[in-house]
Amino acid sequence: MKIVRNTCFLVLLAIYLQLIAVSCTNIDLYEKSVIIPGQAWQSKFKPSFHFTIKDSASLYQLFLVLRHNDKYSFSNIYINLYAQWPGSDTVKKIRRDLTLANNENGWLASGMDDIYEHRIPLGDPEPLKAGTYTFTIEQIMREDPLKNVLNVGLRIEKKP
Repeated sequence: MKIVRNTCFLVLLAIYLQLIAVSCTNIDLYEKSVIIPGQAWQSKFKPSFHFTIKDSASLYQLFLVLRHNDKYSFSNIYINLYAQWPGSDTVKKIRRDLTLANNENGWLASGMDDIYEHRIPLGDPEPLKAGTYTFTIEQIMREDPLKNVLNVGLRIEKKP
């Protein structure tokens, strides 16, 4: 009886330790989304996001977070990402054409009912220097306002 109890304890401990190890692969550093007024993203509405990096020895992955409903009319989105690094007055403009769907798989997102959420990498993981960063997102699609967009945001993950 004692051997069975010890074996059960060891099995449960092993499962618990595996869950801890798996859950620690990516550490979220920052995520914030902004609601798009009226579910119609006007080009003049440019949400800004501010976050601070303390650990400059790690790699960080930047993601665009976009939520839309199934009535969104396009398979992509064009954005301008404006980036301001710590200690700099210069704002760098980065244009991106981000794929949201394709013919083989449909929406490249997680979805529930008629709402889809995309987490799209905006480049490769890279080291960031310590300090406060500011990113601003502007939609530059031909349709203005861009209908059926619910939220837009930014996510930063610290890579192990």
